[in-house]
Amino acid sequence: MKKVRWGILSTAKIAQRELIPAFGRAQNAEVAAIASGSGKAEEVAAKFNIPKSYGSYEELLQDPEIDAVYIPLPNHLHKQWTMEAAKHGKHVLCEKPASITPDETREMAEFCREKNVKFMEAFMYQFHPQHERVREIIASGEIGEVKYMRASFSFLLAQREGNIKMDKQKGGGSIYDVGCYCVHAIRNVLQTEPVEVHVHANIDPDHQVDTSAFVYMKLENGMTGYFDCSFDMTFRAEYEIIGTEGKIQVPRAFRPDHQGGEGQVIIQKEFVKREEKITGDIYKLEVEHISNVILEDGEPSYTAENSINNTRAIQACYESIKTGQIVQLT
Repeated sequence: MKKVRWGILSTAKIAQRELIPAFGRAQNAEVAAIASGSGKAEEVAAKFNIPKSYGSYEELLQDPEIDAVYIPLPNHLHKQWTMEAAKHGKHVLCEKPASITPDETREMAEFCREKNVKFMEAFMYQFHPQHERVREIIASGEIGEVKYMRASFSFLLAQREGNIKMDKQKGGGSIYDVGCYCVHAIRNVLQTEPVEVHVHANIDPDHQVDTSAFVYMKLENGMTGYFDCSFDMTFRAEYEIIGTEGKIQVPRAFRPDHQGGEGQVIIQKEFVKREEKITGDIYKLEVEHISNVILEDGEPSYTAENSINNTRAIQACYESIKTGQIVQLT
């Protein structure tokens, strides 16, 4: 099978821990080069048997043997390096959130389209088959008419000083970091968009970023969405959908890889409960999907327009934090 030759811009932890191994498991992709401005590229290349290493991102982008790049840089650098990659004809898998604002995300997407390169934001969790199963259950009418969806993503951020997650200028904050998954899940599982949001947040007095946020969403199809995200609570990565006749719980929604890829869908009607276990390798599935899109000149199932809408909802959340008011989305 023909393989897409990927370059990695940065030696970030997520690249080393999750994505580089996933590229190795993928059938249609391989990591051909890695670049870092910190001088660590050669060391990481040796660790993972990556053929080439570069001391700058520009050098990697100039390599004619690289087809596509994965960008796990801090949030505020996503736009710059996505557009630089596109200038050099490289397809892009960019870590979430795609950018800090919907205007930036739109500019990135349009520039990639203009340069005829593929662009996809890296929400890996969505490729797990448990979410498609949830949509099937909803469509079957088993839990009746859906009224409400709640999502939660939290973890205790112990080391805060010097952490980019706490750096306002670099797109830090719990909504950008983990709340973005909750926004994405509510929009994509229910296949709707928020029309208004209202947020209560805890703001760190030293860093001026949200360390916890509690978000109400009114959705365009009449349903209600709610999510909480936090750097101050124990690990949770889950969602729940409530219907008129039953509910669906997905306790391993965002990181089923922590349980070896085993997802869990629990359906309850009154006092009768059943559980379905569904397995999937989220990072491998993500890599294979975008690589297949590149090889076949197709379009990602997760579109740029969807990324723009997700960023728009996130921006509305931050506007609500700033004003203390309900924010309308148009």
